Amino acid sequence: MADWIEKLPEAAREFLNGKRLDEVECVVSDLPGIARGKAVPASKFARQEYFHLPDSIFYQTITGEWADAAGDEGFIEKDMILKPDMSTASAAPWTGDTTIQVIHDAYDRKGNPVPCSPRNVLKRVVQLYKDQGWQPVVAPEMEFYLVARNIDPAKGIEPMMGRSGRPAAARQAYSMTAVDEFGPVIDHIYDFAEDQGFEIDGITQEGGAGQLEINLRHGDPVKLADEVFYFKRLIREAALRHDCFATFMAKPIADEPGSAMHIHHSVIDIETGKNIFSGPAGGETDAFFHFIAGLQNHLPAAIAVLAPYVNSYRRYVPDHAAPINLEWGRDNRTTGIRVPLSGPDSRRIENRLAGMDCNPYLGIAASLACGYLGLMEEKRPDKQFKGDAYEGEEDIPRVMGEALDLFEESAALAQVLGPEFARVYAIVKRAEYNEFLQVISPWEREHLLLNV
Repeated sequence: MADWIEKLPEAAREFLNGKRLDEVECVVSDLPGIARGKAVPASKFARQEYFHLPDSIFYQTITGEWADAAGDEGFIEKDMILKPDMSTASAAPWTGDTTIQVIHDAYDRKGNPVPCSPRNVLKRVVQLYKDQGWQPVVAPEMEFYLVARNIDPAKGIEPMMGRSGRPAAARQAYSMTAVDEFGPVIDHIYDFAEDQGFEIDGITQEGGAGQLEINLRHGDPVKLADEVFYFKRLIREAALRHDCFATFMAKPIADEPGSAMHIHHSVIDIETGKNIFSGPAGGETDAFFHFIAGLQNHLPAAIAVLAPYVNSYRRYVPDHAAPINLEWGRDNRTTGIRVPLSGPDSRRIENRLAGMDCNPYLGIAASLACGYLGLMEEKRPDKQFKGDAYEGEEDIPRVMGEALDLFEESAALAQVLGPEFARVYAIVKRAEYNEFLQVISPWEREHLLLNV
């Protein structure tokens, strides 16, 4: 066992220093981004090269039901071969014993990547960039709420109780006092992140009651998606230590801002190491504008991936820190596509549409896919929007059904993400949407029961 432990990433080795490793969690992301897998004794993991899980984990809805997406062979639950990516080995510091997690990649019996595995979808898109001599770079921002424990789905979600003994107050964006209210939870987030070797670029109070944002350093898309995947679990575990919940719902509390996963993009020429969005004199290149056009032209079809649940569409409302259209602008947070202030080397384009409820692998893959299509099509974007984009026309799907229609109609997006993934994803999401439509809401009972 000592040999493979010595080859672990530095943070994992430091975590294990002087300890006896008890268990290894072998995990893979399903479509919603839930960690699926097995926990095995460390001694067994040292002897195994792979393990099996049925491919049906990618046909399951968020409620645990099964969508009819198995294909021509039928629902036979074929075993996938899950192989560890040891570069992802990371501490699980909240467990009772000494445990590490390892993300696995999914292959079929012939050794081909399983096309429905979210990590494989992102790897596919990144490879398309590399085939053109480009290295995509992303920086995700994670927004989430710390809320009071909620074990009754019929009860509204409420902000957590702060350190002062008062519920977290809204509209205190960037307040250090507000951040201090959650100090004990944030301390645990920092401690867990350090154990896992993650570098946090900063934590800020956002505009909602109990809403925080964590920024991550820019880097490789797969590595950053791995970190967001791990971070969601890390943050939930830190919150539970302090009798509260962390939620990544896109819109958990009515009349409060939603939670986004803003994605910053740049693209590096592999041969020269230069940002292709900036020319020799530092100006904006054709590639810069083509990427923006790709986002404008293809994001409508990708919304079903960036906003994967019915709740996601409650976030797209005017004046609540979320976009309502696909306008682009420089240093303008009302637009769906924003160009932040930056120098030529760090010129980047921010997609503000993705919700924090999206699977990080799929959200980043879909966003990069739109930009890739723009680079291939070489079209120009609409004229830059100046002013308040909330005064512009809404052009984002407002319901899940409409977004799925656009997703299913886009042959171009399906080709980049993978036709088999696109087929399965649409079926699973249709099944979820149909499940939701069978639920009678409190609003319907209150206003329709005796009035219609």
